[in-house]
Amino acid sequence: MVATDLDGTFLRDDHSISPRNLEALHRLGERNIVRVAATGRNLKKVREVINEHVPFDFVVFSSGAGVFNWRNNEHVFMQNIAKESATNLMQYFIQQGLNFHAFYPIPENHKHYFFRGNEACEEFERYFNFNRAHSAEIDRDSVPESELCQFLLIIRENTTEFLQIKEQIETMCPETRVIRTSSPITNGYIWIEIFHKSVSKGNGVNEICKRIGISKEETLGLGNDYNDFDLLEFTALSFLTGNAPDEIKTRFPLLPTNENDAFAFSVDHLIR
Repeated sequence: MVATDLDGTFLRDDHSISPRNLEALHRLGERNIVRVAATGRNLKKVREVINEHVPFDFVVFSSGAGVFNWRNNEHVFMQNIAKESATNLMQYFIQQGLNFHAFYPIPENHKHYFFRGNEACEEFERYFNFNRAHSAEIDRDSVPESELCQFLLIIRENTTEFLQIKEQIETMCPETRVIRTSSPITNGYIWIEIFHKSVSKGNGVNEICKRIGISKEETLGLGNDYNDFDLLEFTALSFLTGNAPDEIKTRFPLLPTNENDAFAFSVDHLIR
């Protein structure tokens, strides 16, 4: 199995697919090597950049909250945050005056609630403008009570603040885990993603391995950011792209950047 992140890894910066990367996917298929896209995108947003003819076999979406059989067009796994924890977190973020989005449970998690916090945030508004067609504003006096797929908090680049928020959330709701992601929209912001504690790209890929009988020793992973660590720590052979943040480049072997066919280079490493 080969599992790759999409944005900043398999895709170019303009979200297109290079001819070499597409050809590499076909080469893997010819050798019966399972091809997995493992992404933070929800399934609707995956379809905006990957059409049905791009030959992936599975998509691990929303950072592992769901697994989709791309060839058979069916959901095979999903994990949402339980209603009690989701409601408690929503109320806490409102009390703290944080800017956040809260996403409907899978399979409707392209829809989301939003709350504008005490401090105006340009990055929050940019994300909201991209996704306003599927959004609903939260009434602080009547928060929705349901399972949720995930939360997204947006803060300015501040590692100390991120770690404090992470500790507070995971202490309050041990059922959850917190993931740091570099903003794909604007430099200088941290996206804080909150999922059920069992959710990760690595666990999503492992779910596929268990279902079709692939051992961990037969896996290769490729990513470019903090939220790919779970994937790269699971796969036996793991790489970062050359466009990864400088502070994490020593974590795994480096390949060229996403603009220079990193995925195809990883396939070349596998198939000689």
